[in-house]
Amino acid sequence: QVQLVESGGGLVQAGGSLRLSCTASGNIFRINAMGWYRQAPGKQRESVAVISSGDSTNYADSVKGRFTISISRDIAKNTVYLQMNSLKPEDTAVYYCNAGVVTTTSLFRLGDYWGQGTQVTVSS
Repeated sequence: QVQLVESGGGLVQAGGSLRLSCTASGNIFRINAMGWYRQAPGKQRESVAVISSGDSTNYADSVKGRFTISISRDIAKNTVYLQMNSLKPEDTAVYYCNAGVVTTTSLFRLGDYWGQGTQVTVSS
């Protein structure tokens, strides 16, 4: 019903930048929030940045001042971006897009949807 497609991961040197994109499409009635999470090997998945339907944002302390989340909305799809600057080796992880979505076929349920993940590797 809802698809999240991510792009933009890759290999970058420490101090470099990457921009991740995630497009949500499908039977979307309303998106409550979209965000980025990451999971490094041997660690639990953690929240990186979240943006609400009212455009308020929240960042993990470890990325404040370096990462910026933004969103583009149109009738057919919503795209969330994560601009990552001053990357550090500890930012290396699989980054996942997440969206809280009410679909047109289930108006009384807030569904939780995930993208397939994109690898970000920062070399020292």
